[in-house]
Amino acid sequence: MVWRTALAYPGYLALASLALLVTAAATLAIPAGFKLIIDQGFAAGADPDAIGRWFRYLLLIVLVLAAGTATRFYFVSWLGERVVADIRLNTHRNLMRLAPDFYEENSPKEISSRLTSDTTLIEQVVGTTVSVALRNLLMAIGGTIYMFYLVPQLTLGLILIIPAIILPLTYFGRRLRTVSRTSQDRVADIGAMVTEVLSAMKIVQGFNQQDRESARFGGAVEQTFTVARRRILIRAAMTSIIIMFVFGGITILIWRGAAAVAEGTITGGTIAAFVLTAGLVAGAFGSLTEVYGDLLRGAGAASRIAELADERPTVAAPARPQALPVPPRGSLSFRNVSFRYPTRPEVAALADFTLEVEPGETVAIVGPSGAGKSTIFQLAERFYDPQAGTIRIDGVPLTSADPHAVRERIAMVPQDGVLFSASARDNIRYGAWDASEEQLWEAARAANAAQFLEDLPEGLDTYLGENGTRLSGGQQQRLAIARAVLRNAPILLLDEATSALDAESERLVQDALDHLMRDRTTLVIAHRLATIRAADRIVVMDAGRIVEQGTHAQLSAGGGLYARLATLQFGLESA
Repeated sequence: MVWRTALAYPGYLALASLALLVTAAATLAIPAGFKLIIDQGFAAGADPDAIGRWFRYLLLIVLVLAAGTATRFYFVSWLGERVVADIRLNTHRNLMRLAPDFYEENSPKEISSRLTSDTTLIEQVVGTTVSVALRNLLMAIGGTIYMFYLVPQLTLGLILIIPAIILPLTYFGRRLRTVSRTSQDRVADIGAMVTEVLSAMKIVQGFNQQDRESARFGGAVEQTFTVARRRILIRAAMTSIIIMFVFGGITILIWRGAAAVAEGTITGGTIAAFVLTAGLVAGAFGSLTEVYGDLLRGAGAASRIAELADERPTVAAPARPQALPVPPRGSLSFRNVSFRYPTRPEVAALADFTLEVEPGETVAIVGPSGAGKSTIFQLAERFYDPQAGTIRIDGVPLTSADPHAVRERIAMVPQDGVLFSASARDNIRYGAWDASEEQLWEAARAANAAQFLEDLPEGLDTYLGENGTRLSGGQQQRLAIARAVLRNAPILLLDEATSALDAESERLVQDALDHLMRDRTTLVIAHRLATIRAADRIVVMDAGRIVEQGTHAQLSAGGGLYARLATLQFGLESA
């Protein structure tokens, strides 16, 4: 995934590679420069001009090395930042396509950790570690070739050592990659835990659970440390073994070379160049063992990100989606629908459910908790597909239509007014992003929100805080209703949200809801007797099935489940 992303920038890759080759060659040219200084400069009778000429040559190499290093750093760092930015964008774009069942099985907090800590690690690897690894690999290969050119009989011994380096590198590498992946998982767990606890701090402190949460966090940190310690031990053992082979072998070769100088079979400049190059090669192998662990950590992080980027949505548009009729009518049909949530396959949320909602009709849905009321809304917006039966909007099966087109015909007002950490303007125009200023205020007036919006310090441009926490509960609800008004969709899904509000806020919200429901097909999960009495039809659900249908008077007189619910839930209101 990382290389595929990097290949989208061939120019920068080519320049970074060229700079990498130049810096590696310039580094290896330094021992050659010293060989010329010793063999040509000093051998020329210590002529200052000859010595100066070769030192100027060495200075030129240093200048090339400096310029090449700066160029390499810029282009490699640019690639690292750009690649990570693209990976984040592509992964986020794919996450936006995935159905809610994915987020039931995978923690959003853990996903957030992947997009932050894992991509930061990839950035470090691409922007630094890969460059260091390639430079050292080039120096190791180029240095070995140059040593073979200088003293072939000695360098053959170094080549024989290479298998002794590769075998432990392969063995430890496999174990290190597995442990690195586990280490990243544990770090993600910590991030998810911190987010969860901090977002529920009022509950934690309200129930005096600070010590317990600190202990739980401490346990997670210790688990992360234990895995990290295993990773460090493996890297330490791998580095130790490889350095022993590389530096030990090179020391023996230099020893043999020194003896050859004493015998007069090679020149002083040759052994000087050989010793310097051997030092560079040994350092390169040593650095490779260290960065190898970082590369494997990056590979583990990349695999975790790749899982998100490659995840395919379970709900998607067909190859040739069927167009919904224009103009929209607003009919909604459930026929013999059965559905089980992926995370709760043992329980049927809906069982052989059939409901026909005519255009402009208001249907109130009541029933005990777990009866399947919210599931109807989830299926209507095609967040899930049923295992059996069909759901239709304006006569078109949802599975044959584009989910985007389906959701354009639906406006949803949740029980808790979900707002974003943005301005009031952006929260309202979430219903229709291109709406004009006048349309925004019309929606606000229809939702009984205009007055408090005008009183905000910056009006519609006032920042509402995280999740809209600078507004009261009633104000949040009215803003959510304004968003639905602006949507101007023919079908309204309303999870009525007035039960937790004070009397004044409830009246304002209910007035806004009454305005919103006018001339729209409305499915409403009812919590108030007034809403139920205003509905054209009441559907009573239990265990995923419809057990009763009718008006309030009919069902109250029937003595069934609705009559019992009405006595319990609406008894005070009916009194």
